[in-house]
Amino acid sequence: MSHRLQGVIFSSPLSTFPFRFSQFNSSSRVWLYSGRKDLEMAECVSSKASEVVVGDPDLLDKKIAAIRLAGPQKLQVIADFDATLTRYWISGSRGQTSHGLLQQGNPEYDARRQQLYEYYHPLEFSPTIALEEKTKLMEEWWGKTHSLLIEGGLTYEAIKQSVASALISFREGVVELFEFLEERDIPVLIFSAGLADIIEEVLRQKLHRSFKNVRIVSNQMVFDDDGRLISFKGKLIHSLNKNEHAIDMAAPLHEQLGDIDGPTTDIASVKNRINVLLLGDHIGDLGMSDGLNYETRVSVGFLNDNVENSLDNYRNAFDIVYLNDAPMWGVVKLISQLCSTGE
Repeated sequence: MSHRLQGVIFSSPLSTFPFRFSQFNSSSRVWLYSGRKDLEMAECVSSKASEVVVGDPDLLDKKIAAIRLAGPQKLQVIADFDATLTRYWISGSRGQTSHGLLQQGNPEYDARRQQLYEYYHPLEFSPTIALEEKTKLMEEWWGKTHSLLIEGGLTYEAIKQSVASALISFREGVVELFEFLEERDIPVLIFSAGLADIIEEVLRQKLHRSFKNVRIVSNQMVFDDDGRLISFKGKLIHSLNKNEHAIDMAAPLHEQLGDIDGPTTDIASVKNRINVLLLGDHIGDLGMSDGLNYETRVSVGFLNDNVENSLDNYRNAFDIVYLNDAPMWGVVKLISQLCSTGE
């Protein structure tokens, strides 16, 4: 069914966005991305509009005003990686995740990791397993997977080759978002239950540059002098505990290879930033800000698939919902507005 009804201009702080407004149903509103020329890049100029849903525009306006009043020095960005910063669909095929793309160069161990996935993945989303028990299962799954990576002789070279051949790419507008935030010294924390070294390599190969304000909160590998995985560093991060409690695990982007000149974002200063822009593709990603004593949080959800069945839940959970694997341009406009000091 079509959700595109007759549109009108929405007059509020969101009017700086290139959206036209239309009624979705009695309790939600939908903006259709109109593709203003200065935002048209790559596949953003496709004929299909990217739909945007805001469940409570008045509340969103109040949050935007509060963050603007506090200023950029009080703002941080928390982002999930897979299917949030990266695209869900690529040329008609499901894009790979940072964890799923890994081929460790040992077919036996690749197969054994896949067997673990097939057993544990349904348990991760089972509605009948209590959270405490599910948490134990996730710790078990991640622990076994990490052991197989070590036992199977994973090398950093295998990571680089896996990323080079992977079907993974960033949403249009991600580079511009990172550049805007870096220019204003606004820290970006990328949270992932995957592997920090793979995420770092994806960023390096696909974006071809580094950012001093970006840190990765994920499982970190330790390699020997020959580039072979020998252990993991710090606390285990899995799908049910990737939140600000794990912030001390955060590593600067490309720290391992020394790619950044100048100081990187200090974690202590991140903890003092009381306003949050949160980006995720699952409702559970809202938990990434758990443990942070924030004052105002604007949450943006990317609903990439199964839209009709999931829209109500996403609209009620997130302040803003982008549908159908939308580009990042709307978030670029949002962060520009959050950092604006004008009227």
